[in-house]
Amino acid sequence: MKLRKTLRIARWEARSNAGRLDRRTLAVLAAVVLLIGALAPMVASQGNTVDDGIYRVAIPEDSPYYEPAVEDPESKFVVVEPTASNYRTDRVEVFVCPEGLAACPPGEIAWDDDPKGRAALAELRATVRAYNDRAMAEEPDRAAAFPVNVTLLYAEQNRTGVGPGASDGDRTVDRFTTRTTAAGEKRLGGGTGGSAGDAPEGDAGSGSGGETGGAVEPPAVGGGSSLFGSDQRRGTPSDITPPFPFESLVLAFAFVLPMNFVIQAYASSVLDERINRRGELLLVSPVSRVDVVAGKTLPYFAGMVAIASATAVGIVGLTGAGGSGALSVAATATTAVAAVAPIALLFLACAFVGGMFARSFKELTFVTVSLSVFLTAYAFVPAIFTDVHPVAAISPLTLVVRALRGDAVPLADYAFSTLPLVLSAGVLFALGLGVYREEDMFTQRSVPLKFLDALDGQISGRRSVAKLSALSIPFVFIGELLAVALLFALPVDVSVPVLLVAIAGIEEVAKSVHVYAGYAHGRFDSSPSTVGVLGALSGLGFFLGEKATAVAQLVGLPNLELGKAAFGTATGLGVEASPLVLVGLLFAPLALHTATATVTAYGAREGREWYLGTLVTATLVHAAYNVTVVSSLG
Repeated sequence: MKLRKTLRIARWEARSNAGRLDRRTLAVLAAVVLLIGALAPMVASQGNTVDDGIYRVAIPEDSPYYEPAVEDPESKFVVVEPTASNYRTDRVEVFVCPEGLAACPPGEIAWDDDPKGRAALAELRATVRAYNDRAMAEEPDRAAAFPVNVTLLYAEQNRTGVGPGASDGDRTVDRFTTRTTAAGEKRLGGGTGGSAGDAPEGDAGSGSGGETGGAVEPPAVGGGSSLFGSDQRRGTPSDITPPFPFESLVLAFAFVLPMNFVIQAYASSVLDERINRRGELLLVSPVSRVDVVAGKTLPYFAGMVAIASATAVGIVGLTGAGGSGALSVAATATTAVAAVAPIALLFLACAFVGGMFARSFKELTFVTVSLSVFLTAYAFVPAIFTDVHPVAAISPLTLVVRALRGDAVPLADYAFSTLPLVLSAGVLFALGLGVYREEDMFTQRSVPLKFLDALDGQISGRRSVAKLSALSIPFVFIGELLAVALLFALPVDVSVPVLLVAIAGIEEVAKSVHVYAGYAHGRFDSSPSTVGVLGALSGLGFFLGEKATAVAQLVGLPNLELGKAAFGTATGLGVEASPLVLVGLLFAPLALHTATATVTAYGAREGREWYLGTLVTATLVHAAYNVTVVSSLG
């Protein structure tokens, strides 16, 4: 690839597409970008507010429950005046009796005896408790307000020595000291010290509530994982709540959303050259196909990186995430951009392949949207479990979340999250280059046939079969990681069998589809010896590439049940047996891959129906092998 020619093509591409955008389109795009930049930090800081005004409660202004309901941070309540007309009606879910209302003693609480009424009462009770907690938190004597406190530190699973006063890497968990109440000293709570009084209680089946009594229950200050704090949480025993990085995911979405607009423009440019035959001029020019594709892709990739950089700097600057100071802002923004750049590259690779395979803009839209949904799911589903599960390491957005929260991102974690994406993008660009020629660019063939043409373009002989099997490993790895992320929350009895079959199917397709493409284009003869050689080469190439999945050990995925099923069957790691047995398990996949690849190669020689039948057979054999190995793993 020659840099000067590539940059010249990049300038041509940028100028030609820039000239197609009128002022109205540019104004709309600018408005969308500004809207995303303005709303993302606000939504992240306010959280999920889909339940605004979901409950109607009737509370008099002189009631101690009035102010907590009105000032509820989540705005769940619509507070109305308690009158005789809305007492015991469907107009309100909770009713606090005022002065002067017959058959309703002042201060008594009534609620609808249905699911919504009981839920409204529970939410009001929690709101009052939180209000009391905030009031007590303002007291100078915190030990008297909160006699019992708990310090939580969310740490990685299987890590030892974590606890109050213990060391966690570079951090030490601080102890929170309190003192006991002295003799004769009055504790705060129970309506004193500016609190709202006791939270409303009641029997869920009674349909009405009485006056409450007793001390205020332990407060629930804070809770969960937030972008605007650390992973260390302090509070009372009721403060123990599962973490959920809602704010971080909203901000990470700001990085991914603009990519969908860019890939649409990129794929449309590629397809437009095919439909209008403008790409023929580049094909006859003294420039290689690699230079042409790299030059056309460079402006869009640079635009994605520029948008991600502006987004990262804006988020860090507005929210203060990742620390303060110019160096901290630059370091956090650089880490976030480096994490999302491989996602952008894979988006562009998918868009390029879609533009080369599609026959019309309608078909292109279907292809790009389908690929975009898949990639977005791959990025977001694992990142949901950033604070609770090592499966989050699959997604590069997890690195963005950790960077925005000021945590360090080890190089090993970065490589594990991004290397499969980079390798997959490279393979996709290579497939697209296989049909970036006149006999393929300007022909009208369906997407599956174009895919076979692209695979055939990479076959130059029998040895190419082993190469393509090895190059399929990034896609296999991504597919298996996504299967683990989607299934790990299910019961093991259900998820493991489904995962084993899914893994077998993914791997068998990866080993055989290029062999089928070669036979479909008459690349190989139909002799039995050729079938055996192709099966052996395909199995060998896949076996050598499969050993790279041992990198999963770096993030502890094989410590999970599904991790053992997904990667233990390939590596033999984690089996407690003699060295001879371990060597046998290490090379047993070679025999399996060779045998099943030979079976599917025979089906590929006979035609599509035979290929599909042998593919199912090979998948079942492979799944049976996986079940045997997983049983050995215990």
